Amino acid sequence: MIFDGGPLVTFVAGQTRYGHKYVTKEQVLSEKDKLIAEIMGAQIRLQHLFADDRSDPLFSSHLTMSQLKILLLLARHGNLAGGELARLVGVGAAALSGMVDRLVVQELVTRTEDLHDRRVRRIGLTKAGTELIDGIITAGMAKQRELLSRLTAEELALVSQATDLLLREAARIAEASGEV
Repeated sequence: MIFDGGPLVTFVAGQTRYGHKYVTKEQVLSEKDKLIAEIMGAQIRLQHLFADDRSDPLFSSHLTMSQLKILLLLARHGNLAGGELARLVGVGAAALSGMVDRLVVQELVTRTEDLHDRRVRRIGLTKAGTELIDGIITAGMAKQRELLSRLTAEELALVSQATDLLLREAARIAEASGEV
């Protein structure tokens, strides 16, 4: 965990397995590093404020992070072969199979035979799975719209410029890593 110790110093701290706190690193921050730390801290505070809203469908879904990741990947990519989905999730085929089994029981995904290769099982969202993901995304967009609507036109222009810069750099990172 990173703690801002003032304008010049950041402490990277943690706990031993016995619960003792310690400081592992102390460094003088550049102006750029200070701004990055401020932005990241603000993003965390914003996430915490959003997470406190228990009306969000994400909190009533009872999904594990891995299950949510599967649903989001299927919403983005459509039906996927089990092996491809396992690769995207970053787990082995056996681990994915158990996660998908639980999503099938909840009627959020289907598992069907591939039309071209009977050995391959394709996994896709059901109507309920699509509605759940759409509800989560819609709720997030509504919160964002409510927040943005409170800003002035000048403030919105700044947010728009900053967002464009972040998108540009995210696209460069994705392109460099071959994700695009």
